[in-house]
Amino acid sequence: MEQIQIPSTKVERAMRFVKTGVQIGGNYVKHYSRKLVNPELSKDELHEDNATDVYNALSELKGSALKVAQMLSMEKNVLPRQYTNKFQMAQYSAPPLSGPLIVQTFVKSFGKTPQQIFDSFEMKASNAASIGQVHAASIHNKKLAIKIQYPGVAESIKSDLKIVKPIAFRLLNMNEKELDKYIKEVESKLLEETDYELELQRSQRISAQCANIENLVFTTYYPEYSTKKVLCMDWLEGLHMDAFLQTNPSQEIKNKIGQAMWDFYDLQVHELKAVHADPHPGNFIMKTNGVLGVIDFGCVKEIPDDFYFNYFALLVPEIMCDMNVIKNIMLQQQIISNQDSDSVKDKITDAFIRMTNLLRRPFDYEVFDFGNNSYINEIYEMGEEVSKMKELKESKEGRGSQHALYINRTYFGLYSILNQLGAQVKTGVRNWKQPLIQYHLQHTAHSAN
Repeated sequence: MEQIQIPSTKVERAMRFVKTGVQIGGNYVKHYSRKLVNPELSKDELHEDNATDVYNALSELKGSALKVAQMLSMEKNVLPRQYTNKFQMAQYSAPPLSGPLIVQTFVKSFGKTPQQIFDSFEMKASNAASIGQVHAASIHNKKLAIKIQYPGVAESIKSDLKIVKPIAFRLLNMNEKELDKYIKEVESKLLEETDYELELQRSQRISAQCANIENLVFTTYYPEYSTKKVLCMDWLEGLHMDAFLQTNPSQEIKNKIGQAMWDFYDLQVHELKAVHADPHPGNFIMKTNGVLGVIDFGCVKEIPDDFYFNYFALLVPEIMCDMNVIKNIMLQQQIISNQDSDSVKDKITDAFIRMTNLLRRPFDYEVFDFGNNSYINEIYEMGEEVSKMKELKESKEGRGSQHALYINRTYFGLYSILNQLGAQVKTGVRNWKQPLIQYHLQHTAHSAN
């Protein structure tokens, strides 16, 4: 069903959450009334009802509120499956805007309706997500994809994040300082995502820099039909992952796509120091001949050099065998602090090393099978264990570098997609470890002097 308006004022948006709170309260009353009759009743239906009500509210608000749902859909170790299943719809199946709001955006951006600009323009959205929706159009016999930003999204980011902060606090198991750091980083990336002129520049730059990766394709962008709120590009034919997997592709085809995705991220991280930091299925197109298309560069994380040399050192066994280097990295990354007791440092360090060794495992093999569900389950189980650690939950420190938030999400998202794809990937194609080893050898020698 199309949405004819978006709540735009702070009061309207806050009241939508109040309404949702009342609905959730009613769901609990209904659940416990039924439980009096049937003591064995599980919370599955309660989770389903609550997830539906929360998702409907976020979908109506769109923008950063819905983006948080999209991000939470990837946190499988935090939320009940009913929430993650429902929130995954935010990736490319949110309720679209109605025609008048679309026309209004074009008139504000170009002084013309879409029909006055293009030879054809489909008023029905092809897909709709958190920040905007996509329409098919054509001009000069070229099929185009037109991404249109929802009205008021950029203007409501700060107030929206204040509204969703209590929800995130309950769902993410973070202390106040960690949550403040999380919200600050999310806010900065969301502000960037609402700037389609910035996305256009990044899309063109990264597409050109990654153009030689085998089995990877990008769309062509058209600055003359793009503004801060509208982004125009060639239509990239293909399927989103769910539809692609329904074609029952061969292992060879899945491996080709998985390798293209791995090489894409490897090059961005270790050469460009800037990475497409929103790896969910809605941002990729897959072709039955084994070609992967990238269709969205709204969220790009720039990686500072000092963060890069410390964070990615954790993936190098030669560095991770030195406990002094590990502790220095943990201090630099704000995972432990000098104010921690020795016992707290030891427990956090132990969990950190186990998690790091787990995440590094694909790099220890020439070819790694991401289709191995037991490996992905280990990651989620380890994440759940860490989230429940008393030393972290009761801490007043804001643990972890803010830069780690989107890099962690990038790798969790990448691993998750490769797992769903069932791809077997060569993980050691690019030689990036030696500069990291050299950096830490020099750093250790300097510290000793």
